Amino acid sequence: MVKNNEKLIKWLFDTNAIRVCPKDKPFWYTSGTIGPYYINTHFLYGSEEKANKLLEFIDKEKENILKCPDRILEETMKNYQSDPIYRGLIDEMCDFIKNNIDVNEVDYISGGERRDWFFSPIIAKLLNKPHITIYKDLTTVVSSDGKTEELKELNGESVLHIADLITEASSYERAWIPAIKNNGGRIKWSVVVVDRKQGGAELLKSYDIKSFSMVDIDIGLFKRVLDMGLIDRGQFEMIEQYILDPKESMAKFLRKNPEFIKQALMADDKTRERAKLCIEKDFYGLNIELS
Repeated sequence: MVKNNEKLIKWLFDTNAIRVCPKDKPFWYTSGTIGPYYINTHFLYGSEEKANKLLEFIDKEKENILKCPDRILEETMKNYQSDPIYRGLIDEMCDFIKNNIDVNEVDYISGGERRDWFFSPIIAKLLNKPHITIYKDLTTVVSSDGKTEELKELNGESVLHIADLITEASSYERAWIPAIKNNGGRIKWSVVVVDRKQGGAELLKSYDIKSFSMVDIDIGLFKRVLDMGLIDRGQFEMIEQYILDPKESMAKFLRKNPEFIKQALMADDKTRERAKLCIEKDFYGLNIELS
């Protein structure tokens, strides 16, 4: 499978896994900053609604660390059999792995709590590899042939970690790499659906992990999206400026559109709180005062 595959790009937009704002209405992010797109890779499960239901399912099941992996596999396998986008994605991921990694060298496939589990257990099953489930507290269990038990010594064996996306790879550094290392193994490869191109691959390289992504969030991707007619020229130009300089491009937008923050302060509670945070932290050097 070629990176930035047109079929995968279409699925990302069909499921709102990538959502682009109108030209003059950037999104408010939780951090109190603004930007032109949202990425929720787990929506590739079929839709936002289906993805949220699986997250709720995981939250209920994860209290039982030994039963949880089998229950997730059962649930995702049902969706694989019924949802064409999810099935297409998983099949493309399996092909991508086979084309980029010698699967015979992979001893285990791992995935971390929670969104990695949308992809890693079912891919481990389809590639006939034991699956290591990593919880946020670094508890690890291994599933193979319908049996799950606490992970013991890996004896230097090689692990492929599968994730929904990579940003700065902070979860890898904080949890996934230590969880495998503490059990005597080594994450040798990482495969993600989306790389946000914010330094994560470079960090993994410093740990001698080969990093692979199926889609890179860069200007080249959005040029392709523009050519496919999924966004218009105005949206593309805002994205292009944002990718080149996220802070200055949004500061320029706010200076040019002073009503944007005023309207946000009169909007719903979530938007209002994010706008207040933006003003309090003065991310864009606008020196606005809250009245």
